[in-house]
Amino acid sequence: MTPGRLPLDEQLAALKAVLSRNEVLLEVLDRTAKMALPGWYVTSGCLIQTVWNVVTGREPAGGIKDYDVFYFDDRDLSWEAEDAVIKAGSAVFGEVPAEVEIRNEARVHLWYERRFGVACSPFGSAEAAIDAFVATTCCLGVRWEPDGRWRVYAPHGLSDVFNLVVRPNPVLASEAVYTAKTARWRSRWPELTVLDWPSGASRGR
Repeated sequence: MTPGRLPLDEQLAALKAVLSRNEVLLEVLDRTAKMALPGWYVTSGCLIQTVWNVVTGREPAGGIKDYDVFYFDDRDLSWEAEDAVIKAGSAVFGEVPAEVEIRNEARVHLWYERRFGVACSPFGSAEAAIDAFVATTCCLGVRWEPDGRWRVYAPHGLSDVFNLVVRPNPVLASEAVYTAKTARWRSRWPELTVLDWPSGASRGR
């Protein structure tokens, strides 16, 4: 039976086993945990792409461009505060053989419209930011708790991830962003089933 058809608790165990095969990801998780950022997760692309690689028989870390780290700190929304964390991360991740991008999700609404052309309401947590990814399949975050437990945030479950199904999530990003991103993914993972953007949907915010 494929992991996508297992009971949820077994899917979680399978996810942990699959992600543990990506040594770069484990290093990023370990080093991020030591930074002790508030509400942090390693998110989206590096997670689902590790699963896609393993399911399709590729190297676990193959083709993964970067590793995204979200945290949430609304005590200081200045760029200077976020930049200090980014610079600290540059030192922490300096020897990791991949690009690690750290972002404070409490600040996204301050720059999102300028970059993407649509307004973004302030997020109330890192989880809320994960909810807004362009595909529900991407809505996934993982972190290590201080006691060593894996914390997995997956509001849409894990079946699509294991079954190589990309499902649109028209709550914030546009159809154009979805089309461009899924085209890049399919060029690397042609086994993906990419579902169409829903007719008449623009964005939910």
